Amino acid sequence: MLGLMQDWPLLIHRIIDHAARQHATQEVVTRSVEGPITRTNYAAICQRALKVAQRLVREGVKPGDRVATMAWNTARHLESWYGITGAGAVYHTINPRLFPEQIAWIANHAEDRVIMTDITFVPLLEALAEKLPKVERYIVLTDAAHMPATKLRNAVAYETWLDEADGDFKWLDVEENAAAGLCYTSGTTGNPKGVLYSHRSNVLHSLAASGVDALTIGSTTTILPVVPLFHANSWSIAFSAPMMGAKLVMPGAKLDGASVHEMLSTEKVTCTAGVPTVWLMLLQYMQKEGKTLPDLKRLVVGGSAAPRAMIEAFEKQYGIEVLHAWGMTEMSPLGSLGSMKACTANLQGEALYDVKVKQGYAPFTVEMKITDDHDKELPWDGKTFGRLKVAGPAVAKAYFRVDENILDANGFFDTGDVATIDANGYMQITDRSKDVIKSGGEWISSIDLENLAVGHPDVAEAAVIGIAHPKWDERPLLVIVPKEGRTVSRDAVLEYMQGKIAKWWMPDDVQVVAEIPHTATGKINKVTLRKQFADYRLPG
Repeated sequence: MLGLMQDWPLLIHRIIDHAARQHATQEVVTRSVEGPITRTNYAAICQRALKVAQRLVREGVKPGDRVATMAWNTARHLESWYGITGAGAVYHTINPRLFPEQIAWIANHAEDRVIMTDITFVPLLEALAEKLPKVERYIVLTDAAHMPATKLRNAVAYETWLDEADGDFKWLDVEENAAAGLCYTSGTTGNPKGVLYSHRSNVLHSLAASGVDALTIGSTTTILPVVPLFHANSWSIAFSAPMMGAKLVMPGAKLDGASVHEMLSTEKVTCTAGVPTVWLMLLQYMQKEGKTLPDLKRLVVGGSAAPRAMIEAFEKQYGIEVLHAWGMTEMSPLGSLGSMKACTANLQGEALYDVKVKQGYAPFTVEMKITDDHDKELPWDGKTFGRLKVAGPAVAKAYFRVDENILDANGFFDTGDVATIDANGYMQITDRSKDVIKSGGEWISSIDLENLAVGHPDVAEAAVIGIAHPKWDERPLLVIVPKEGRTVSRDAVLEYMQGKIAKWWMPDDVQVVAEIPHTATGKINKVTLRKQFADYRLPG
């Protein structure tokens, strides 16, 4: 027997419709790419999103087509997302921090028909345009006065393009399980993999993310997402904030400590979210300049492990609660949050921070477990570590256009992380089964660096490991063995690698050794290598 409830599909356009009805005048504030601070509201965002959808349909964009965005956190980027999904298409966020060859591969693999971009990235796209034959039009998120001269195919200023629509448009009807968003991981070796979100998964994830033990988003919240919309689905804030009627402050391209502090302070932000690198810059700025943030109540940190000293500094010196979080692109992305439960709420001192440095517990909609290599579930004792696996309505079951089973026999996704879970459900990452390096919230592939390094004519073998860094969490150390009878210098190898990878992927140092340890099967033994360099410190 079925229930007698209405069939009300969970579609993304319902979020912005709700925001426009119930929170019409709530502000969306942007530090624009052009410079000035701009102000709009949810009613205007909704109306302009309708125009975006209308124009895309007029361009011939059909349900399921991919429309890419390469842009900072701004109101224009936000309304573009709602317009794209309202036209039945799929927003595809491209991370501009990737190496250009990866960007071209991703856009071609996704078969993007249109790219919407900020003026910042026009030169980058011009350099790639010949490698993007399927892109039919470039829409530059600016007005005619700031539109740069460009030879990009059918390029048009966003405001000029939007003026050709009147907004008399009805959102296209699609199934709630229809594709809505596409984000490629950068943490795998080889080519990136696309994670394809549905309308339903995004809505459910956003409901979970806004809860009182999660991001705590409500109609009296003012939230600033430092985490970019192109990074792991913006941690759902682009959906959760309008859904709950929160004031939304978009920082644009300026993410240095002084600029972030300015927006947090002048807009009286109560909650913000981003990676540790940004919060370390903010903390250093506040300490150096004697600044405070009396309105900021909660600072959410994810993407990399938050240093204990940073957590304590924000909480003890400034009275700002730090909430540790963890997730993955494949999880939409939030997988755990470090809010206090009844069993931990009265902890103080070292015991409290012993919990706060953990990545937290899974909210409803995420099932979590740890297993051994034979898929045997392991105990939650805070000591036993195993493979971290997850399941839920906002967890990927496959990668876009990849014929590969990514779930185990019980339908769980192996995150690639190794973790413990304590008796209270708090999870802590202890290692990664894959040897990617996490730097400033972004992934660097050790194997890609190794493969490049061994291309040097004097290098016989190479291995890359992550070394702790006070600002970036980890930075790559390249360890090489020279070919017999040859000598090779640090500078020569780095010069050879220059220009072949993104600048921020470049190893911070190179160590030349006589031999790299191997396992019994002939693979590089990185456990032994890490022990070998346990006392090593990066230059500077």
